[in-house]
Amino acid sequence: MISALDLFRIGLGPSSSHTVGPMRIAARFLQGIEEGGQLSAVARVLVELQGSLALTGEGHGTPDACLMGLIGLAPETVDPEAAHAAAAQVRATSRIALLGRHHIAFDPARDLVLDFDHIPDLHPNGMVLTALDADGAVIARAEYFSTGGGFFSSRHQLEQPAADDQVVLGPPVAHPFGSGAQLLEVCAASGLDIAGVMLANEAARRPEAETLAGLDTIAAAMNQCIDRGLSREGLLPGALKVRRRARAIHQNLIARPQDNQAETLMDWLNLYAMAVNEENASGGRVVTAPTNGAAGIIPSLLRQYCSDGNSAVPVKARRYLLTAAGIGLLYKQRASISGAEMGCQGEVGVACSMAAAGLAAVWGGTPEQVCAAAEIGMEHNLGLTCDPVGGLVQIPCIERNAIAAVKAVNAAKLALHSGETPRVSLDQVIETMRQTGMDMSSKYKETSQGGLAINVVAC
Repeated sequence: MISALDLFRIGLGPSSSHTVGPMRIAARFLQGIEEGGQLSAVARVLVELQGSLALTGEGHGTPDACLMGLIGLAPETVDPEAAHAAAAQVRATSRIALLGRHHIAFDPARDLVLDFDHIPDLHPNGMVLTALDADGAVIARAEYFSTGGGFFSSRHQLEQPAADDQVVLGPPVAHPFGSGAQLLEVCAASGLDIAGVMLANEAARRPEAETLAGLDTIAAAMNQCIDRGLSREGLLPGALKVRRRARAIHQNLIARPQDNQAETLMDWLNLYAMAVNEENASGGRVVTAPTNGAAGIIPSLLRQYCSDGNSAVPVKARRYLLTAAGIGLLYKQRASISGAEMGCQGEVGVACSMAAAGLAAVWGGTPEQVCAAAEIGMEHNLGLTCDPVGGLVQIPCIERNAIAAVKAVNAAKLALHSGETPRVSLDQVIETMRQTGMDMSSKYKETSQGGLAINVVAC
């Protein structure tokens, strides 16, 4: 069972799988060497990025994320500006301080390789790291996969799963479930709603007060990201020269009369989602929800329905986030939240499904209605491709989050208005997403080799 506080993770933009994951992988590789007492013997580190990490690596900021990780910076705590400055210093000096203390020569042109031709067999987001001593002998070599949302696994972990063919994550919990049907059975047997089930399961990891404080921190980080996005203007990084729009839209909304409430509501949802994703595209601090490319959807609904001004209302925000996490971990367990595996249906589609479920819960929906909202949210995102123009998480990503935020509200409303058992279950739509993702051409799965990425001039 995946923890809600792992599914919602504070990190740096623009991509959880291409920035947060590689950053954590690079640090973990060196930490393993240090634990073995061999860090001081390392004279060279070679990083090879494969598959989607190579094909969209430059646009997604992957090379710099690797440098940050080798330095030992943690995406959850580092200041974004300090992190980017540290990476720039490595490029300027061709030297790096491994884990911040062991200095070696490091030439990114030689030691950080974009291997465009190698597509890994276990996951399209592959990384191989090698540490060598002064004589060129290999001290350590490991292959990792960034599996979406900042999660990662090693080849060893994936090739040697538990006896029941599952990768075990975390301690045993009070109410285990591995499907939507099992989740509803647990709710019926325990008398708990989905948020209650998730909160009880979190107790296997930490005291309840710590879990609630962690959720409050996540909610605050989401609202703070919106505020930063609403305050900034100018061009986003990269050759596309995309201009930030959130601040101007915000000023226009404040200034104009708000006659049509439904239309104005859509404007605010659009605005909040775009503010987050403009921050993400600039490499700022965002919350993976459940990925960075889809980071604007869940915060948009949090701000509109679970906050008073720019501060989250704890009882609503906690219910919203716990419920959304309960749905999100099903996608993580039964399919994937990686755009490189599933296309954007695995990122924006999953975030839309999670947000719809969370909002339905806040509005008083039963567990059955919550799962129905989640199903509707995904059903109408099936087949969504991931085709970022220029490898940048900007077009179509920023507007796509805005569209999905509105769609999530509609999915929650439809589920609450329906008095019938849905013909399509949550488990069926998750399996359909998985099958669709496996059938989808790699051109449309975060490689920038198809769709808008080849039909729009990047520069």
